[in-house]
Amino acid sequence: MLEQVDLSIETPKKTYKPLYDELITKLIVLQQRARAKGIGLVALFEGWNGAGKGSRIGDLLHNLDARATHVHVLSNFDQDEAARFRDMGTGVTGFAPLMQEFWQALGPRGDMTIYERGWYTAAARRLLYTDKEDLAKSYEASIHGFEKQLAADGYVIVKFFVHISQDAQEKRLRRLHEDPDTSWRVTKQELEHIKDYDITYAKYDDLLRRSDYDFARWTMVNGEDKRTANLTICKTLVKALENALDAAADPAAEAAAKKAAQNSAGMLQAADPRDRSDEESARVLEAALEAATTQSTLAPTHSRFTIVPRPPRVEEIDHTLTLTREEYVKALKKEQKRLGELELKMYRARIPLMLLYEGDDAAGKGGNIKRVAQAIDARAYTVFPSPAPTKPELMHPHLWRYWTRLPRAGHVGIYDRSWYGRVLVERVEGFASPAEWSRAYDEINEFERQLEAWGAILLKFWVAVDPDEQLRRFTERETNPDKQWKITPEDWRNRDKHPQYAAAANDMFRLTSTEYAPWIVLESTNKYYARIKALRIINETLEKRLGLR
Repeated sequence: MLEQVDLSIETPKKTYKPLYDELITKLIVLQQRARAKGIGLVALFEGWNGAGKGSRIGDLLHNLDARATHVHVLSNFDQDEAARFRDMGTGVTGFAPLMQEFWQALGPRGDMTIYERGWYTAAARRLLYTDKEDLAKSYEASIHGFEKQLAADGYVIVKFFVHISQDAQEKRLRRLHEDPDTSWRVTKQELEHIKDYDITYAKYDDLLRRSDYDFARWTMVNGEDKRTANLTICKTLVKALENALDAAADPAAEAAAKKAAQNSAGMLQAADPRDRSDEESARVLEAALEAATTQSTLAPTHSRFTIVPRPPRVEEIDHTLTLTREEYVKALKKEQKRLGELELKMYRARIPLMLLYEGDDAAGKGGNIKRVAQAIDARAYTVFPSPAPTKPELMHPHLWRYWTRLPRAGHVGIYDRSWYGRVLVERVEGFASPAEWSRAYDEINEFERQLEAWGAILLKFWVAVDPDEQLRRFTERETNPDKQWKITPEDWRNRDKHPQYAAAANDMFRLTSTEYAPWIVLESTNKYYARIKALRIINETLEKRLGLR
């Protein structure tokens, strides 16, 4: 692709100014129109050292609305840190996964996010310090997934590669290095790499060809003439925004987004189902069964990821499993002591542990989390609840709120409900359109695959209770002043939609119980049994990862 760039072209000043002024005027207007319509734009600038990426971004920013424009400069790469993680041999690639930095920097839909170097450079750097043979393919899949999710979620992606010749690069870098005010911008290593221009050229060209996706094309930029470069960049941005603004809206997605916003603002009030007659309740149940069938027909038939042979099913969960109080107290003391010791070893090995809890209302998720948290250093874990998304969260892709809530390597992240809300409550309640939640299964699988490639341990628990025991717990909560805060009319209403939630859970098990992150059922009709089962699984998994089994 680099051969497409004619580096001999120069744009005269007289020709340049009227063309540039016209394009900038269009771009200013298009930015405001895109902001009003909720269309996000992601502009990535990659290219050679010394190609002038920062200057081109600076010229662009001079004219754009600063309130709706974000610039992210790729963070410095710590070679010593990368080498330490590699040499530990625990399979962890760094303090955070590759793509977290770029998800965190992503602006909301309606804004422009400009990345000065990004995920391609970051991946190349990390690959120099790894002994994982399959990590290059993993990073390529991560990048493809990131760009595809953004494109599907209302973002326009424009990728620029700023190209210069070897002679131009050498002149620019040496000039910068020799000037005391700019010498800090060029390292000796970068000067030494100039001689490897031809090798790097071939690698760049191969990378550009492989990642020139139909939803995220590369635009080659002549970096040797700043006027030509600025015109190319502005023309590309104008065309991309015009195409996005002309595209037809998705009515189903707009209706779901409106309902989700009302839920976030607390505007959706559910009537208490216990006030209904038996006849009305029968009609509600019939409607729920019909809706469950309809939603299941809209779910994907399969996943592109490998699923375990026999994923769980709601109707096959054994609710008879129990422990006595005496058995529980004895096992709890043993397993908590064991977890406390393993957590210290896990921290020293810098292994991130992520524990995800989903399941029925009143199944005992909170109590289960409490028994895990009691066993480990309070500084070592964070509990991440998942209430209704806030307005800023709704203006981002659904996984953004979780990409920004990951534990650092060596720490524990505990999720009291999770990213699976997209295919559970958002599916059932209509807060996401069928197109949005149906593609979310593999978006989630890709997210979890990236966590696994980072080196995280991810355990996904489904906490289950039978309907009769759930009703007993609901009633107990209502009559106990210490527990009344745990029960709302929404909980009662969710029982009406049990067929829909059961169908959603079965589709979730079927489509996201991958080999690297299978679902684990905690049979919690007897809470003692579920708590000990969770602790034992966590301990056994840590022992296996630490080489103690």
